[in-house]
Amino acid sequence: MEDAIPRPSYVRIGFWTLWVAAFAAAAYAARGTHTTEPDVVYKFSTFVFGTVFYAVWLGFVLLVTYNRLDLLALRRPQSWRNAAGYAGAAIAAIIACEFVVSLLPLPQSPGQEQGIAPTQWQSAHAAAFAANFVLLAVIAPFVEELMYRGLGQSLFRFLGQYPAMLIVGVAFGVNHGLVEGLLVLIPFGIALAWVRERTDSVVPGMLVHGIFNGGTLLLAVALA
Repeated sequence: MEDAIPRPSYVRIGFWTLWVAAFAAAAYAARGTHTTEPDVVYKFSTFVFGTVFYAVWLGFVLLVTYNRLDLLALRRPQSWRNAAGYAGAAIAAIIACEFVVSLLPLPQSPGQEQGIAPTQWQSAHAAAFAANFVLLAVIAPFVEELMYRGLGQSLFRFLGQYPAMLIVGVAFGVNHGLVEGLLVLIPFGIALAWVRERTDSVVPGMLVHGIFNGGTLLLAVALA
């Protein structure tokens, strides 16, 4: 864990908060006016648009962390053995949360609400699926963890570890533009923030995030 609580950087906090607020507003506005296309993971356009989007996002994160790349916590954990234990505990907690949410009488499941899961396997589009698997299981976790559990958690650490974990967990959830999904996404974000706090690194959280994204996508194909 970090040895000292850093001094607040209000300019960086302002830019981070502005991005989160604008992104959340756009995501919820799009929710009411846009219907997700079916089987987007079988389209190369999804990969191209997503890659460009995350490249811009990464550029923003690097701009905000100018002269302070340490804020990203992009470093090896203090102990890989301990990190594996914390990651395992987070995975167990997330699975338990998903199970509880699955028992609730919601209008639709969080997975259905997001609209990414494929409805069936399409072997003719296997290459596009592989590209989008990389997008969702590698690129997205890398950038999102740097944004939330890296930069965001470092910026709000002056409030204390638990408020910082809560802030980035809520921000991570609302930036997906979902409603039912918040019941899973916010605890997911907080769990990864806890892993970052315990390991002083975003790397274990990136791995957990990637495993969940990739595993969810493969499971959806297997059950389609």
